[in-house]
Formats: sequence, C-alpha cells, structure tokens
Amino acid sequence: MTDKELRKLNRSALLEMLVEQSRENDRLRAQVDELQRLLSDRQLKINQAGSIAEASLQLNQVFEAAQQAAEQYLENIRSLSGRQEQVCQQIKAIPHRKVGAILPEVI
Repeated sequence: MTDKELRKLNRSALLEMLVEQSRENDRLRAQVDELQRLLSDRQLKINQAGSIAEASLQLNQVFEAAQQAAEQYLENIRSLSGRQEQVCQQIKAIPHRKVGAILPEVI
C-alpha cells in the first residue's frame, strides 16, 4: 500500500491493519521460536550421534581386547593340556611298580 492510500484510510481501518500486523508479528515470532527449538533438538541429536559413534569405537576396542585375552587363555589351556598329555604318555611307558614311586614327584 502506498502512502497516499494509507492517508485515505480512516482510523478504524488503520487500527485494524495495526492489529492484524501485530497478530502476524506474534505468529511469526512463535514460528521462529519453534524453528529454533527444532534446530537445537537437531543439533543435540547430531552431537549425540557423534558421541554414540565414539562410544561404539571404544566398545569395539574393549571387545577386541577381550577377544585377545580369551584367545590367550585358550592357548594357555591347550599348552597345559599338551604338557599333561606328555606326562600321561611318560607314565604309561613306565612299569607299574615305578609309577607309584614317581607319581608323587610329578604331581
């Protein structure tokens, strides 16, 4: 609307326009507030996603360490089992009367 058209309007029309502009202004402010809230929520989710990714990487490292420890444990068990098998073979090769004398030394 031009200045000339505005000057031709009466007070009630001008007040009505002012009220309408005020309502529009309030609506737009509410919309800006809502959009800022949504943006803040989205940024929070992005930050959390980064944190989740970092936590996942750290968990992978923990699982890898646990896997290595389990493999080492199993290797130790196999080694002990192999040594026990050797002792058993040696005992089987010895006559029975000598086993009674040697067995306390081995155990």
